[in-house]
Amino acid sequence: MKELFEGAIKFQEEDFNAHKDLYESLKKHQEPHTLFISCVDSRVVPNLITNTLPGDLFVVRNIGNIVPPYKESQTLREGYLATTAAIEYALTILEIQNIIICGHSNCGACAAIYEPPTKLEQTPYVKKWISLLNPVKQKVESLKPNSKSKRIWLTEQINIEQQLENLMTYPFVEERFDRGELRIYGWYYIIETGEILNYNLISREFKPISHNKEKKQ
Repeated sequence: MKELFEGAIKFQEEDFNAHKDLYESLKKHQEPHTLFISCVDSRVVPNLITNTLPGDLFVVRNIGNIVPPYKESQTLREGYLATTAAIEYALTILEIQNIIICGHSNCGACAAIYEPPTKLEQTPYVKKWISLLNPVKQKVESLKPNSKSKRIWLTEQINIEQQLENLMTYPFVEERFDRGELRIYGWYYIIETGEILNYNLISREFKPISHNKEKKQ
């Protein structure tokens, strides 16, 4: 904890003062332009990998960067309302213009769905949450990957595709997207290289984000 307290002091003395006017402007309201849905994994830091400032991103983080399907989230009220409420708030109240669902390499949630059920006996809430990844598991297994590494690679990327599909089950998301008022992206962040792959909704493939690639879909 010593490092965290020292970090708080450094923030107040250095980083805060460097952006003092920005923080003053954020005192009474926020106007983020992007809803960033990512995993809670400590290695994934949204503002760092997007090079954004406070006030730019409205961030939702959960295990496995999961978006519960809209209809299911309504019937299983006790389990999935936090993410649903955040998405609703971002679009309806904050009028967010972009949504990014960001998965990542070496994802523990994506690996956990292949573990024996007994492995999660001590974590019933985690077990219930990642059961939302069952459709992902089924899709991956239908492809019959020939190695464990290929299976996890496919799982992490198909998970992003699945969460994009789930996102479109939200009426207020689909309506804004169809009217051209909302842009939706799927990102795959490779921790060990820093590379970010962007999912093209039309061609249904991931390609690296670079200066030479068109960013828009």
